[in-house]
Amino acid sequence: MTLRSFIDDVGSHDRRIAVLNDDASGPLDRMLADTFENQPIDVESGVTIPPDSDLPPEIDAALESDGDTALLFEDGRPVAASPMLELYDAILAINSDLFITGARGVGEIELPAVLANLDETRLQLCGYPLSDKEKLLLILVSRFIEQRAWAAGSGTLRSAFQRLSRIGDEIGTRDVYTEIADTDVDTHVYGIDDGTTVDLDVTVHTGTSEEYRDGWFVVYEPDDAAASAEDPISDPIALVCLETERRIWDGFWTYDPDRVAAIGDYIDREL
Repeated sequence: MTLRSFIDDVGSHDRRIAVLNDDASGPLDRMLADTFENQPIDVESGVTIPPDSDLPPEIDAALESDGDTALLFEDGRPVAASPMLELYDAILAINSDLFITGARGVGEIELPAVLANLDETRLQLCGYPLSDKEKLLLILVSRFIEQRAWAAGSGTLRSAFQRLSRIGDEIGTRDVYTEIADTDVDTHVYGIDDGTTVDLDVTVHTGTSEEYRDGWFVVYEPDDAAASAEDPISDPIALVCLETERRIWDGFWTYDPDRVAAIGDYIDREL
């Protein structure tokens, strides 16, 4: 097994996002479409849902909110909905500096349902300057996983940074891992040793292999105490990506307990 094999093992899903509104595409619709322009997820505008449609309660509740709503379909079936204003606040109106500088820190991360339900979707996302928005989705999911570990307060977190200096250079990243280090989470950080001292209560792993140079993963596994609480806040979750070209990322995230455990076991053994 390799990190690449986990990515290659991700199946395909027929997913599309429909923006429910009465008008033609507006600025938020276009921003959302631009975010997923190069992904296997179509974004449609001007969609309406018949009033007698049988929808899950959480989707009905989202549709009752003010303003336009984004509805995620999987294999033709609606599975999640988010007000467009939630997507605007979470990803469309911001850039990565919000996380790097710590302006939005642990405990303040919101992952709207439409984005949260894109798990098991293989994405190829570009960073700046190739794209202003695509990589931001990976940053958002990474912070969401870190927040889950912090909120659970126990379990194991494994995070790759490529270069360990990022932990110190990025104020927001250092703040997040300082907060996590103050909990009982067993935290492991991975990266190339570029002369940085990581002065946090974490276990540091260094190497020079391709997976250290190109890997981006954040993997949280709850311990028995957290898992027995049966609270979604402590469920397992993993993000795994590889930088295939300069600033181009290939990867996915998953909530599947068996897949998360397999990823965690591989990292523990090989890295």
